[in-house]
Amino acid sequence: MASPGGEKPYRLYRGGRTKGRVPTVGRPEKAPPRTRPGRDGRSRYRGPGPKPSARRPRHIRWGREITIALVLVILFFVVWGALGYLVFRGGVADANKRLPQTARRALTADKGSLFSTPSAILLLGTDHSLAASRAGDRHSDSITLLRTDPDHHRLYYLSIPRDLRVEIPGYGAAKINTAFQVGGPRLAARTVAAYTDIPVNHIVIVNFAEFKDLIDAVGGIDIVVPGRIQSKFDCPYGTAARCARWPGWRFSPGKQHMNGQRALIYSRVRKNLLNPAESDITRGERNQQVLQALMSKLASFSTFMRLPLIGGDLMKPLATDLSANDFAALGWAKFRAGRTIHCRLGGISTGGDITPSEDNAKVILMVLGKSAVQPPAPSGDTYPPGCLIGRTG
Repeated sequence: MASPGGEKPYRLYRGGRTKGRVPTVGRPEKAPPRTRPGRDGRSRYRGPGPKPSARRPRHIRWGREITIALVLVILFFVVWGALGYLVFRGGVADANKRLPQTARRALTADKGSLFSTPSAILLLGTDHSLAASRAGDRHSDSITLLRTDPDHHRLYYLSIPRDLRVEIPGYGAAKINTAFQVGGPRLAARTVAAYTDIPVNHIVIVNFAEFKDLIDAVGGIDIVVPGRIQSKFDCPYGTAARCARWPGWRFSPGKQHMNGQRALIYSRVRKNLLNPAESDITRGERNQQVLQALMSKLASFSTFMRLPLIGGDLMKPLATDLSANDFAALGWAKFRAGRTIHCRLGGISTGGDITPSEDNAKVILMVLGKSAVQPPAPSGDTYPPGCLIGRTG
């Protein structure tokens, strides 16, 4: 049935006729309201113009960042080490000039580098008394022969008593420290080599008047004092009355950090009022303590970091034939040393002199690595010779 106006109530589609109301396109559904950021519900106004697109998160390449940091650190240490070496080499050159040319003639040339070849270094500490009556003396108060053994990672310290009576070439029998007084470092090296039958390859002369400055330059050293010490020598006061009331230098047992002045006094203690058995032999042992502690400090990381600043001052108390490369090799030997052997020569006290013990020859074989290390054995000697194994630090 047609509606008024002649319009039909339906439409024709290809799929056929559909009755009822003509379908229409419905309204699109509203999207859910977007959550606005912020506690107050207000969105941030970004101004006119197109909205910026969201940035992709940046991925940090940790491998590359760590590699760059490591390269910078290594580069810093290389530059810092090179600068320190140049400053140190300048100080070593000055120390080489202070050694008399005649002393080099008494030395035996090394068979190779100190990094790989054993070497014997004579360490002489010149007289360092504060007394005015001994200011002009040229005695060698401390005599130590240091032998390196890179193949077995060992260091040998041979302490030689200054009062040991030996034959001095061209002079006769006398205390071994007389050699330095009458013939300087050249005769001292010849005398030590002749008595020990160990060729001396290098020599280091330490001026103990400036030795304390070297210890202060590296920030002091750590010493383990084995027992209580009280000793009166070189009174620091100007009047006799004040010195009479002065109790003397005192040291408590245990580990102590010493500055240069304190370490110098400790190394010079010969008579201990609290232990009458101590003598020039125990004094030599204290010298070895100070020497080894100083070597450990010189080879430490803290000294390396300060080398460009103090490298030139380290060599001021020294006169030596060692080059900067030799010192580097010596520091490497100290660092790698698994064992440190402390040895001493001894004998019978005959008043002011010490007659050498027959067992000194055995100790020399120990220093050469040809015999097992043995401690001082009880004997008729006032000061029995022997060796002890110590720490490397």
